[in-house]
Amino acid sequence: MADAFDAEISALAQEISQQTTRIREAYDELSSMKYTTSSRDGMVSVTVGRHGQVRHIELNPRAYRTLSPSQLADTIMQQINKATDAVSEQSKQLLQPFLPGDLPYEEVFGQHATLDAFFPGPVEPSP
Repeated sequence: MADAFDAEISALAQEISQQTTRIREAYDELSSMKYTTSSRDGMVSVTVGRHGQVRHIELNPRAYRTLSPSQLADTIMQQINKATDAVSEQSKQLLQPFLPGDLPYEEVFGQHATLDAFFPGPVEPSP
């Protein structure tokens, strides 16, 4: 009886350790995740990080002659939005396999998300 219990506990501990490693690797990948997109005409290129923070904007020197200030601003914003949507989708694809089928992604990875959602609660020993 005790041997079976010890074996089950050992197997659970190993499973949790493996899952923790996979989750930490995914979070490492997330921390360096970025996405770059360019406008069709090549005038604007934008790179954003995982949370949509702008990391780099590159403007073709012709952009100042070709686009009005408002067109340039609109193009920059469009590329920021496009890159933000893409990096958000990449994040979701990376992390979705860790979620139970009925748990919404946004609930786990919203603004105040923690790793706690991935770990099981206390296990009650069977009688």
